[in-house]
Amino acid sequence: MADQQALDEVVRFTSDLIRIDTTNRGGGDCQERPAAEYAAAQLAGAGLEPLMLERAKGRTNVVARIEGSDPSADALLVHGHLDVVPAEAADWSVHPFSGEIRDGVVWGRGAVDMKNMDAMILAVVRNWARQGVRPRRDLVIAFTADEEASAEDGSGFLADEHPELFEGCTEGISESGAFTFHDGAGRQIYPVAAGERGTGWLKLTARGRAGHGSKVNKENAVTRLAAAVTRIGEHEWPLRLTPTVRAALTELAALYGIETDLTDVDALLEKLGPAAKLVEATVRNSANPTMLEAGYKLNVIPGEAVAYVDGRYLPGGEDEFRTTLDLLTGPDVDWEFSHREVALQAPVDSPTYARMRAAVEEFAPEGHVVPYCMSGGTDAKQFSRLGITGYGFAPLKLPEGFDYQALFHGVDERVPVEALHFGVRVLDRFLRTA
Repeated sequence: MADQQALDEVVRFTSDLIRIDTTNRGGGDCQERPAAEYAAAQLAGAGLEPLMLERAKGRTNVVARIEGSDPSADALLVHGHLDVVPAEAADWSVHPFSGEIRDGVVWGRGAVDMKNMDAMILAVVRNWARQGVRPRRDLVIAFTADEEASAEDGSGFLADEHPELFEGCTEGISESGAFTFHDGAGRQIYPVAAGERGTGWLKLTARGRAGHGSKVNKENAVTRLAAAVTRIGEHEWPLRLTPTVRAALTELAALYGIETDLTDVDALLEKLGPAAKLVEATVRNSANPTMLEAGYKLNVIPGEAVAYVDGRYLPGGEDEFRTTLDLLTGPDVDWEFSHREVALQAPVDSPTYARMRAAVEEFAPEGHVVPYCMSGGTDAKQFSRLGITGYGFAPLKLPEGFDYQALFHGVDERVPVEALHFGVRVLDRFLRTA
């Protein structure tokens, strides 16, 4: 059981890590090393021998292994990223890198994404060192750089250049799962991630005939691009249910006493009310235009126009995604992946999933654990190259009205102290027996 020192440390570690500004602006503009040094020092204090690894200067990753008691058991990867997305201080109630603890809440960028989980991992490992605990299976602890961009300097680098550090790992856990979702009707749902949509970030390029803005031009690159972007933005993607999403819909329908009719998923989602938010983004592929670039002067028709689209596809849906983009862009617009990563799926009938469910239910007996598929992605994509099946399991017990998902990359990101205490207890319980 997590002791009082572990409960105190998880709060302090979360605050300390937030105060270390690891803003990832993309294009290599980030320095995770100070946070990596902090995490490595805490691991060393627990008697471990952490390795610090870099692909690029200052883009530091930390890896350590805890030997389990059963040498025949497969190893488990426990990973969290150290970087965070940018935050504009003027928009916040407190400074985003203050790590301020106010009224039982820790404030700052990374409080939920995901320095809270990093802190939980550190607190659990140090608690075990004090108590002389050994997990059943080997645990590989990894703190990564660059998750908020391409992961090339983080999990991608580790998977490609240092696979030996993850020898024996068959499963992994990381962010975005086992948090409290309040449905507004008194139910507390704890979604555990067992899948991720694939990432298909696209660059669209339209070419045409440059010319004077006052002249007739039927080869206008801006017009061609705008038409393609409109088609993509308005496209109705067909329904596609993966095994994880089927399981989520089935369990949610049972929870609400609704007949499971998967022939009319949209009607079923409507009956689920607020709980539909856990599923609705993952029953289809998606493509959302996000950026436009064209021209250099108002009265000059440019010869080229560029757009960017955030595309996501379900497990097994990449071929359909590609074919659909070919049709939607048409003959006058080319498209290419600016960043691509695989979709993931994990079994919901595995012993590991059952142990995660049991750990949550021990400390939140009123809760209902259900599987779900993430609409976005995590470092689990890169670690899947090593044959590691990934789950989202970063437990937090949250009060009603606390919109966890809205705080990801949002203003006034924060996490309750009691949520961190719950997370340490659940993570400790799960990892001891995983």
